[in-house]
Amino acid sequence: MEYYISVKFSKSNKTYYFGTDDSTLKVGDFVVVDTVIGMELGEIEELPRLMSTLKFPLEIKPIVRKATLEDIKIFNYNENAAISAAKVFEKDAAKLNLNMNLISAQYTLDRSKILFTYVADERVDFRELLKNLANELHCRIELKQINARERAQLVGGIGTCGLPLCCTTFLNTFDGVSLNRAKNQMLTINIPKLSGQCGKLMCCLKFEDDLYTEEKKKYPSIGTKVIMNDKEYKISSYNILTKIIRLDTSDDAQFLSLEEVNKLLRKK
Repeated sequence: MEYYISVKFSKSNKTYYFGTDDSTLKVGDFVVVDTVIGMELGEIEELPRLMSTLKFPLEIKPIVRKATLEDIKIFNYNENAAISAAKVFEKDAAKLNLNMNLISAQYTLDRSKILFTYVADERVDFRELLKNLANELHCRIELKQINARERAQLVGGIGTCGLPLCCTTFLNTFDGVSLNRAKNQMLTINIPKLSGQCGKLMCCLKFEDDLYTEEKKKYPSIGTKVIMNDKEYKISSYNILTKIIRLDTSDDAQFLSLEEVNKLLRKK
């Protein structure tokens, strides 16, 4: 394969690489590819690039073919059929009293399999549900449980920063984000404001954490005593972005720059 292309799927905000020898493929063209789910229809996101320029550690699969009008017609039909299949899933899950929040239903292009993606708080014994679905839908059934972060990635949206969610643009893995990161960045511990659309602590809390740790080394410790105008103050807080330090006494508060506080400490 001489080229590689970036392909996006309707049920995912991520793009994936596939190989090809066809340099005439254009952005917006549809191709049929073989994925871990099965045969899928994807849309080309970028023009073909030389395989020699690809810096990707894993082997990539070739596209099966450029999509035909018949492929696109089948895909659209499958999309509507998946809506009906989702209703069957929800009906059967409710009958069995299974706590499963269905996120999406997706047929493979050849209709040999349907993938149901759902969110659940605990592991679910879906063996009986699987039998019922197979009898009603007459194809292979795959059930995939995802967590809250993966749900946000699948659904997408806009973050509090006004940009698309990080998990839908560039994050490929989800590392645990602890409250210690918020404390390290001296943020007010307000869980709703620190949480993303998934209900978990925002992934972006980890982006600047190392920088805060390094910058805080330049500041005197909280509680350090400072003598100013013959009065003893204590450092109660500081803002790394503005480099302003707050000094407190029982009846007074002063705000000085880091440079000014360092001068006072050197005099002491």
